[in-house]
Amino acid sequence: MRYIFASEENSLNLNARSCIVLDRTSKKILYGKNEYNKVKMASTTKIMTATIILENCDLDKTVTISKKAASTGGSRLGLKANDKITIRDLLYGLLLVSGNDAAVSLAEECSGSVADFAVLMNKKALELGLTNSHFETPHGLDSDNHYTTAYELALLSDYALNNSTFLNIVGTKTYTVYINGYPKSIHNTNELLGNLDGVYGVKTGFTNGANRCLVTSCKRGDMDIICIVLGCDTKNFRSSDSTKLINYSFDNFEYVDIENIVKKNLDVWKDENSDYFNIDKGNSSDINFSINTINTPIIPVKKDEISSIKVDFYINKSLYAPVYENDIIGYFKVCTNSRTILEGNIISKQNIDKKNFLFYLKDFFKNYSNILNSFIFDSNTF
Repeated sequence: MRYIFASEENSLNLNARSCIVLDRTSKKILYGKNEYNKVKMASTTKIMTATIILENCDLDKTVTISKKAASTGGSRLGLKANDKITIRDLLYGLLLVSGNDAAVSLAEECSGSVADFAVLMNKKALELGLTNSHFETPHGLDSDNHYTTAYELALLSDYALNNSTFLNIVGTKTYTVYINGYPKSIHNTNELLGNLDGVYGVKTGFTNGANRCLVTSCKRGDMDIICIVLGCDTKNFRSSDSTKLINYSFDNFEYVDIENIVKKNLDVWKDENSDYFNIDKGNSSDINFSINTINTPIIPVKKDEISSIKVDFYINKSLYAPVYENDIIGYFKVCTNSRTILEGNIISKQNIDKKNFLFYLKDFFKNYSNILNSFIFDSNTF
C-alpha cells in the first residue's frame, strides 16, 4: 500500500529550512518542506541516545561521572568528575535540560566510549530504516558526518514515543534529580509543552550549524502527530513555525476509514461486472477476489477533499490459468480532486486450476451426453 500526500512547500511562510508533520496513526506526511534533505540535527540527537539507553541499560544503576563527560561543553546538567547519579536521572538531564555531559556519561556507561556508542546508534538507525541518517556523538554537537532528515527524525521520534518511560520523561515539565544524594530541580526546555493544546513532548535543539530545532508531539482528539522544524533562525521562529504547522494539521485534516470506502466501491464494481473474467485454460472463470491488506485503514484526508474521494479499479479481464490465491490481478487508486492518496493491489482469494486431461475428457462426455439427449428428444418429436 502507498499513501501519497503532496508536499505544500512553504505555503505557510515558514522560517525553518526543513520541516515535516507526520501522522502517527498512518505514518503519512501531512506537510513537508525539504523533508528529505540531510541536515544537522543538534540535540534532537538525544532522542536516539535515550532510545539506546532505554533498550540496553538498568535505569536504577548508579554511575560515576568521568572527567571526559564532566568537561563536555554546550548545554549541561552541571555534572562534575566523580559525581554519582542514576542512569534514570541522567536520562531526565539528557531530555529535559539537554545535558551534553549527561549524554557522554550515558554513552560511556552503555558502551565504554562515545565512538562505540555511535556504533550502536547507527545500528539502531539501520534497524529502523533510517538510511539517510548517521550518528557520531550522543549529544549532536556539530559534525559534518552527523546528520539526519526531518522525515527520518520523525520516524525515530515516533518509535521512541512508543516507549512508556521515554514518553513520561519528555512530557515532564519539572523534575528533581539527585547528584551525590543532593536534590537538583531541572526544567524542560521545550517551550510548547504546557503552552500549546495537546503537546506532550519531545525535544529541543540548537547548535551554530543546525540553528534552532524542535521536535513536537501533539494529540487532539483522535489525531496524533509529530511536528519537526529544523534550521530556524531564532527560538521564536521555531516556536511560531511549530505552532503554525500543528494548527494547520488539526484544522485541515480528518481521519477517514479509507478501507471501508474501497471495499464498498469494490462490491459495487463486482455487481456491475459479474461476467467480467475470461480465464484462459482455467477450469472456471468464476474468481473470488478482494483488495490486499491495508496496513493503516484509517488515514488523514484534507477536510475539503473528503467529498471528492473516488475509487478507480484496474483489473485484468483476461487471465491465464493456473491462478493462485494472493496472485495480483489488478490494482486500485483512491483519488481526490487534487491528488492520489492511496494505491493498492487487487488479489485473487482462491486457486483456479488449469484444465487437465481428465477435465477435457469429462467435458467431452458431458457434451456428448448433451448431444445424445438432444438427438433422442428430437427423434421423439416425430
